[in-house]
Amino acid sequence: MARIKGVSRSQAGPIVKLAYRFGPRMMKKLTGRDPQTGSGIEPVEIWAYQPKMMMGMGMFNQAVRSGKSVDERIKNLVELKGAQMIGCEYCVDLGSQICRNSGFSDSELLALPRYASSVLFTDREKAALDYAVAVMRTPVEVTDELFTRVRSYFDDRQLVEITALLTLVNLDRFNAAFGIGAAGSSEGMVCVPPDRPHPAPSLPVPGT
Repeated sequence: MARIKGVSRSQAGPIVKLAYRFGPRMMKKLTGRDPQTGSGIEPVEIWAYQPKMMMGMGMFNQAVRSGKSVDERIKNLVELKGAQMIGCEYCVDLGSQICRNSGFSDSELLALPRYASSVLFTDREKAALDYAVAVMRTPVEVTDELFTRVRSYFDDRQLVEITALLTLVNLDRFNAAFGIGAAGSSEGMVCVPPDRPHPAPSLPVPGT
């Protein structure tokens, strides 16, 4: 359960109600199934506390996803890998089902955490995933060597599209911060696990 409750339909204004009406339809189109738990649009329900921000996010999302220079398989791969690195349960649940609905096998989903040593991904896909990992790190770790290798597979227009998508994925930290859990998009099926780094050791409190 998320750390705060989303805006209810009874409290929502006209613009938010419109998002609530069409959001589930869009999600079902992407995933091919209804969410098994919750509404499936929990992040939108929390963004709804700030309708102007919600609209801005929606416009940015739509603009980035309107890019057509990169094939959907690559985009789905880097987006799911980015979500995994953030540790967003909602995103890896949703992203796993979107990948499956677009043609990914369970074996490919299970291999994503160890993609570098997997024979299921091409060198081009591995380069894109290496780039995704480097972009998503804090601080960003895109070296000149990596960029040169990625550029041998993708032209400038494609690189802008991939990097913009990863910028969008980085905003999934919003979901992770609010503890938005899985909506059950992949319930009963293979789902890529979110990264869960070991917590830093607690520091002693001064004076104790």
